[in-house]
Amino acid sequence: MKGLVWICCFFSLLALATPDEEEVVTESILRDRSHIEETLRLATEQKSGDYAAALQRLRKIYHNSIKPMEQAYKYNELRQHEISDGEITSKPMVLFLGPWSVGKSSMINYLLGLQDTPYQLYTGAEPTTSEFTVIMHGEKIRSVEGIVMAADSSRSFSPLEKFGQNFLEKLVGIEMPHKLLERVTFVDTPGIIENRKQQERGYPFNDVCQWFIDRADLIFVVFDPTKLDVGLELEMLFKQLKGRESQIRIILNKADSLATQDLMRVYGALFWSLAPLINVTEPPRVYVSSFWPYDYAPDTSRDLFKREEISLLEDLNQVIENRLENKIAFVRQHGIRVRIHSLLVDRYVQTFKEKMSFFSDPELVFKEIVADPDKFYIFKSILAKTNVSKFDLPNRDAYRDFFGINPVTSFKQLSAQCSYMGGCLLEKIERAITADLPGLLSSISSNKNPTLSSCEATGCGEKPKNRYRRN
Repeated sequence: MKGLVWICCFFSLLALATPDEEEVVTESILRDRSHIEETLRLATEQKSGDYAAALQRLRKIYHNSIKPMEQAYKYNELRQHEISDGEITSKPMVLFLGPWSVGKSSMINYLLGLQDTPYQLYTGAEPTTSEFTVIMHGEKIRSVEGIVMAADSSRSFSPLEKFGQNFLEKLVGIEMPHKLLERVTFVDTPGIIENRKQQERGYPFNDVCQWFIDRADLIFVVFDPTKLDVGLELEMLFKQLKGRESQIRIILNKADSLATQDLMRVYGALFWSLAPLINVTEPPRVYVSSFWPYDYAPDTSRDLFKREEISLLEDLNQVIENRLENKIAFVRQHGIRVRIHSLLVDRYVQTFKEKMSFFSDPELVFKEIVADPDKFYIFKSILAKTNVSKFDLPNRDAYRDFFGINPVTSFKQLSAQCSYMGGCLLEKIERAITADLPGLLSSISSNKNPTLSSCEATGCGEKPKNRYRRN
């Protein structure tokens, strides 16, 4: 009864308050945001000249040394991941995933200071975000339709066209001038709703999520104390996150809505729910706080929440600071996969030619090779000769589908992929993996200005050595 009287008195005071008094009340509950700019170092200027020079060198290495092999052996048809110039020059991507109405959009509003502005992302207790929303830097505030984003080759979103027009209608971009968006791009996703079938979304939701997961530098998976259940869609999401554990950060949001003892129980329940889904020795980092612009609830662990928030901001800043190193490492990893793929295709072609005779049926011969590659030591020969880790080898079954679309006779052996002016494709990609990209990485780490080497600037007239040619 006393509580009801207090509530009535409180609303009576609000009704009697003057506009100036209302403004004071509103301002008093807003949280100080000065630590965000300080932790993310938004006041410091970026070294744009060095960064642009390094990107130019990285783009040149990729186009000269990796992409020719990628196209010659149709790697994009195996993994459907061809690196574009927009992807190389794009800013780090931070992806927000999680159940509906756990505070993903509110967290972005808080980080960018959009609360109570006409440009804030819509939030609410019900499922509110039905689109994939990309928040990026621009000279002025404007929204960009998904079909425009996919058609613009200067952006990194052109490959999204393959998911169909229904998805592009659910893709929206927001451009705005903001210091943080000069260094990072945020992607807000529709919340996971376990009682809705994926087909009802009208587009392949899991496939779209996988596309963004593959390109994200940091992945925030957000929960709140009321949504800890793991259903089929969330379980599928964590299967898609497998292999990306180093980029995953778990966020237990709205932590100030619980007393300390209840918060400890919810924290344990969250780990209990996620343990079967994250099969790694070291679990992802979990941040416990309340990420929205208003002050923490009274009688809660506000010092702990503040430290957790600063720790998360430092994590985000680390991704921003290492964005160039991450780009180089990503392109090198891609180059390693392209090299392994080309070696495997070369081995398939070589085995096919060795088994063919004048009276052989080409279709039956290759069908036998693809059905049981271990019988012909396809994969074992690659491990024995080329110092390739067995953990990097692709799935054997993937090559049945690959050669079902691409006839083996359409590929040349690596020994024939050489030219006097262009050099040998294998030697070029191996030089990029072992020398060019590590050299660029070390020049960044030592704060040197990466410049073009003499051979890259003028061209070297050496005749390429074909180490696959039989004497």
